[in-house]
Parts: sequence; C-alpha cells; structure tokens
Amino acid sequence: MVFATKPKFVTFDMNGTLIKFAINDTMRDVLGDRLPAEVADEYLRICKAYRIDECTGEYKPFHQIVADSMERASRKVGIEFRPEDAREVYDRIPTWGPYPGVTEALNRLAEAVPLVIITNSDTAVAERLAANLKAPFEVIITAEQMGMYKPRLGAFEYMFDKLGVTPDEIVHVSASPMYDHRSAAIMGIENKVYVDRGFEHDEHWLGYERITDIADLPVLFGLPRSDS
Repeated sequence: MVFATKPKFVTFDMNGTLIKFAINDTMRDVLGDRLPAEVADEYLRICKAYRIDECTGEYKPFHQIVADSMERASRKVGIEFRPEDAREVYDRIPTWGPYPGVTEALNRLAEAVPLVIITNSDTAVAERLAANLKAPFEVIITAEQMGMYKPRLGAFEYMFDKLGVTPDEIVHVSASPMYDHRSAAIMGIENKVYVDRGFEHDEHWLGYERITDIADLPVLFGLPRSDS
C-alpha cells in the first residue's frame, strides 16, 4: 500500500521504534548479581508493566518513572532496591543508538515529508537520543513538554495542537500498539504504521500498516526502499 495523500507530517514514537530501548539489558548490567537468575525474567516483565502503570498517572519526570517502577518490581520479587541503581539506568539512556537501518530510512523519508518525534522522554534526553538518529526532525515533542505520557489521549491532543493538524493530516509510526496505536486509533488517526519489532503482539484490528523492516517505510510513501 502507498498512502493516498501526502501527510503534513510523519510522527514517530522514538524509544523502541527508532532507538533500541535497551532498558532490560541495562537493568541486568546495573543490578548484576543482585538480580538473581531465578527472578530476573519476572522482575523485567513486571518492571515493564509498572512503567506503563506509572505513565498513566500524574506526570512525574522519567527518571522518577524508572525509579518507581524498579522499586515496585523489586518489592514484588523480593530483592533490594537502591535508588542509585535506578539513577544509573536512567543516566545510560542517552547513550542508546538506533536500530539498524533507521537512520537511512528516516533520511530517505525526510526527502518527501517532514518528520516529528513524540516521545515519553524528558526533553534533554530526547534531544540527545534524536541526535543519535542522525536525521532531520522538524519538531521533537516530549513528555516533559506535554506534562503527560503516552498512552494518555491528551498526549495526542497536545501533538495535534502543537503541529496545527487534524488526525487525517498525519501518519503515525510506532512499534507499540500499547503505548501508541490504541490511543492513535481512538483519536482518529487512520494512517498508522506498526513497526513490528517482536516485543508486542500484532493488534491488526487497529487498522495500521504492519512492517518488519524499517527499510520498507519509505515505500509506503511512494519512495524507493531506503536500502536500495
């Protein structure tokens, strides 16, 4: 499929979609032997669940989201929580880089349509991560600016107002139905792309185009593959 009309913007989730969100590997590394093998998988699973739970409440900086979710997960599986561990995990986030092929795909797509990021990151971290992508973005919208996190519907309302667009004037790209595509569908964004990176289930009823290779993204806009 090629989108029938050129959008005013293509909007992207960043962490986990463009940036390899290596928080599980980072937590394993930071916690080391204090995360026993027999509880590690459960700790990481429940920590992810607690992060999204924290994101749906009142706004707090992302370093606090990381800390509170790690503390709750530690209590759940019965291991010691140290605030300095959570801070180290957070401080490593800006060092994470893109998935293979992302920079090439973004630059190919930017030839045809302006690119925007809407991310569950603090502003300073988002700017550093966006720089790691080495691609041109017209606007970077952060949770800190919005005063809330996706999947809150208000995040998408903020984006519409910030960009001066209606839902039918954008294409939204994300690897997360949970954080992005469910809310995008509710808010009337019909043109959506799910980059299936294998860490969430395909929810095809949300009406998105599904790709597994980021090089195929420009093709949806009538451009050659970014690796061609």
